Amino acid sequence: MTALVRTVLGDVPARELGAVDSHDHLHLRSAQLPGQELDDQAAAAAELGAFRAAGGGTVVQWTPYGLGRRAERLAELSRATGVHVLAATGLHQARHYPPGAVERAGDLARLFVQELTEGLRADDGSPLPVRASLVKVAGSYHGLDAHARTVLAAAAEAHRATGAPIAVHLEQGTAAAEVLALLCDRLAVPPERVVLGHLNRFPDLRLHREAAERGAYLCFDGPSAAHHATDWRLLDALQELADAGHVRQLLLGGDTTTARARSFGAGGAGPGMPFLLTGLRPRLRRELGEEAAELLFVGNPARAFALPVPD
Repeated sequence: MTALVRTVLGDVPARELGAVDSHDHLHLRSAQLPGQELDDQAAAAAELGAFRAAGGGTVVQWTPYGLGRRAERLAELSRATGVHVLAATGLHQARHYPPGAVERAGDLARLFVQELTEGLRADDGSPLPVRASLVKVAGSYHGLDAHARTVLAAAAEAHRATGAPIAVHLEQGTAAAEVLALLCDRLAVPPERVVLGHLNRFPDLRLHREAAERGAYLCFDGPSAAHHATDWRLLDALQELADAGHVRQLLLGGDTTTARARSFGAGGAGPGMPFLLTGLRPRLRRELGEEAAELLFVGNPARAFALPVPD
C-alpha cells in the first residue's frame, strides 16, 4: 500500500515529498516574541521559493492553534511556490498566548481531532477546508508542568482517534525522557509516532541515545541567528546517533521563529529555510555520506509524517 502524507492541498504519496524541512514556521505570533511576528505573506512566499530553488520539496509547519498561523493562507503559499506544506494543530506553552486564550480553546482533544479530520480554524475562528497532519505540543524546562501534561494528554487522545504524529517542542531541548514516559508509557502512544524537537539545544549525547533507543524520531532544528548556540555540535550529535544505529530516526528543520531569522523580508538576517539545503546538506553528505543525508532529508520524514496505514 502506498504511504500517504496529508498536505494543505490534499493527500500525496510520501515518495513525492522530496527534501523536507521537518520543523519550520511560515506564520507565527507569540506573546513571548513582541515585534518579531512572522506575518509577512510575501516574505513567507520568498522563503518557500528559495527553499524550492535549492531543491526543497516540503515544509512541515509546526505553528499550532492560536499562534497566528494564518491557516487560510497556507494553501495559497503551497500552490504559488510548488512546495508541499504540512499544517499543525495542537497547543504551545501557555506563556505564548494572550491571557484567557488557552481557556477559550475549550476541549483540547476535541479541537485537535476536528482540525485533523475536518479542517483547521482560521485565526478568527471560522472553519477551513485545510486539515492538519500533526499535533504540536510542548514540554517544560527539565520537566512537565500542569499545562504541558494536560495538552500532552489531549494530543494522545487525538492520536488514538486519528493516528496523527505528535511533534513535541522540548524547552531548550530538555525533558525528552519525561515526555516519552507520559506519552508512550502512560498514554500508549507508539514512540515511532512521536517527534522530539530541539535536541540540538541540549547536546547531551547520552540523553539523545536514550531517546532514540525508545524509538522516537529526533529532530535537530534551528540553524539560525536565534538558536545558534549549539550549532557547532550538530554534526557530532548526528554522527554519534548514526554510529549507534539510529540514522533512520533523525530529522532536520530550520525552525524559523522570528522575522530576524528569515533570509527575506524586513529585518531578515538569515540564514532562513534555504540554509538547510545550501549550507547543511553538503556538509552532511561529506561527513555522514550520501545515503545518510538522503534519509535525513527524504526517507525519514516521509515515514515520520505519513498517515496511518489502515488495518
